[in-house]
Amino acid sequence: MTTSSTAESPTAGSRRTSIIATVLALALAGLTGETAWSQSSSPATTAPPLHGAGSTFAAPLYKKWIEEYSVGRGAGPIDYDAVGSGEGVRRFIAGTVDFAGSDEIITQAEAAKLREPAVTVPITAGMIVLAYNIPGVTSEIKLPREVYPDIFAGRIKRWDDPRIRAANPGLALPSRDIVLVARQDSSGTTAAFVKHLAAADPAWRAKGMGVGKQIDWPKGTMLAPGNEGVAGRIKISEGAIGYVEYRFAQKLGLRMAALQNKAGTLVTPTARAGDLALAGRAAKVDTLDASVVDPSDPGAYPITTYSWMFLRPHYDRAKGQALRDFAQWVLSPQAQTYGAQLGYLPLTDDITAISKSALTGLSF
Repeated sequence: MTTSSTAESPTAGSRRTSIIATVLALALAGLTGETAWSQSSSPATTAPPLHGAGSTFAAPLYKKWIEEYSVGRGAGPIDYDAVGSGEGVRRFIAGTVDFAGSDEIITQAEAAKLREPAVTVPITAGMIVLAYNIPGVTSEIKLPREVYPDIFAGRIKRWDDPRIRAANPGLALPSRDIVLVARQDSSGTTAAFVKHLAAADPAWRAKGMGVGKQIDWPKGTMLAPGNEGVAGRIKISEGAIGYVEYRFAQKLGLRMAALQNKAGTLVTPTARAGDLALAGRAAKVDTLDASVVDPSDPGAYPITTYSWMFLRPHYDRAKGQALRDFAQWVLSPQAQTYGAQLGYLPLTDDITAISKSALTGLSF
């Protein structure tokens, strides 16, 4: 009886083992090569973190900019603390932040504390509105040029004052006290607002009122931190009126007064009226700031301000490059469009040219 054998010859077995080993080796080599390629081609984020602080006026826009800029760029983390212009500048002077946001350019007193002059870059602009909460009044009130400074100087104390009634015929203004709401913290919004009041009313200082990021408001004024805090206080306080950046009043659905401008026109805060306020062109930062204090165009909204980014003239290479790239992007048409969407006033081409020229002052 013949028995068939399934045993493989030594030569065949050796050949099969060799083939399997070769295949495994090639596969292993392929896997190893692929992994090494992935690691070497992975983008390494080397950009340093950037830290900023300051203006609450521009804070919603900084938040949007940081979100959009950080997408797919390999940029380092960027944070911005909305602590008010005064605190932001203080941190900038102390060297604890890389950049500061402010709605007032560096003052002489602040400049004296810096080792080197700050690089001052206008990045956006906006309107400061007078938002109010008057029970029973559901329409826009009109405030003449000689009236709204006196309201904030505490000289007009009631909503049914004859001067307010005369400007609003047919409007049932209540017989109740006006409640002023102002900033508690050191604020560029305050500085821009009172600078305008002093220009509109030459007797502003004679009435015991000052100018600057913090002033002594009339007794009984309610104080709140940040633009958001002021807007929130107005929202819940009957009889209140206060000054805030347009975006914050719009977000909370607050009513905003029409104000009489330098040309004598009563103007509602709109994007068009804000753009006209920026029409007074200037070639330098200081004259640019002064150009919006009390705009003369007949259609201009009277209270607008630029918001500025302060940078140091010298950084190490990595940080300087990162800051310049971010600031240049902020000035791009795309980034300025985000400002318009949020209720800010986008910079015109001639103003962005001033901004870009300022950025050439960075060295690293």
